[in-house]
Amino acid sequence: MPELPDVVLYLKALDARFRGKRLDEVRLRSPFLLRSVAPPLAAVHGRLVRGFRRIGKRIVWELEGELFLVFHLMIAGRFHLKRVGGMALLAELGVGGETLRLTEAGSRKRASLHVAEGEEALRAFDPGGLEVLEAGLDAFRAALARESHTLKRALTDPRLFSGIGNAYSDEILHRARLSPARRTAQLAGQEVARLHAAVRETLIEWMARLEAEAAGAFPEKVTAFREGMAVHGRYGKPCPTCGSSVQRIVYAENEANYCATCQTGGRLLADRALSRLLKEDWPRTLEELEEQKGVRTLLRGGKGS
Repeated sequence: MPELPDVVLYLKALDARFRGKRLDEVRLRSPFLLRSVAPPLAAVHGRLVRGFRRIGKRIVWELEGELFLVFHLMIAGRFHLKRVGGMALLAELGVGGETLRLTEAGSRKRASLHVAEGEEALRAFDPGGLEVLEAGLDAFRAALARESHTLKRALTDPRLFSGIGNAYSDEILHRARLSPARRTAQLAGQEVARLHAAVRETLIEWMARLEAEAAGAFPEKVTAFREGMAVHGRYGKPCPTCGSSVQRIVYAENEANYCATCQTGGRLLADRALSRLLKEDWPRTLEELEEQKGVRTLLRGGKGS
């Protein structure tokens, strides 16, 4: 799912190309995309584009007459100026003589579009999470303490923090040297300060990096798996800090990637279902994991001899 750095990249690219131009038409190619009925979609046709803004992970088109297009790309929605094969075409936006396409990989149809009228209607889309790049340590500490969660869940809860998702929460926690399974209530003051710094540094660093990589071109390859990430999407690969193999916990449709050496004192984390299944056979440390790998290698060698 596009997160704060990716959404900001989209906003800058959209603003550079379409601010001040006329939105001629929005052509729906999937009836599942539009999730609102009033105002009708036709009401935005012919309106000038006044600007763009972000609400959490949502991308908002601001049009004349206080009309707004609110896009939520969810996991697999993407904007394209080029024709792209292999993805479902959800909509085409004709703007100032160009065509912007909204696509979605897969068949789940999660991406959404709402038409809203007025600032009050727009505020209904804001889940209330803290804008971490605008907030100081005290505000961050207060948001973190609002509910008792694991750090992974807290960082990705849009009611607590705005714009952070699965990918960048992994990177933030690795930089902060904190376990994704640590409870928010367990953090000492020094650890909260370290986490706050890691949030800001990680997001600012990746915003600058993505903008430099785009080099003024429209971002056609927005992905949650970036070259140069420390742990996200790097299961089994060496941690860039210590060289230990990156570990992961898979749960529902998400996963947490972490370095046991840097973040959990060498202890392996297990998801509940797998822990119940393996019980005492689940390795507790990196050393135990490596021992089990060695035993499996010997067994395979014995069978093949």
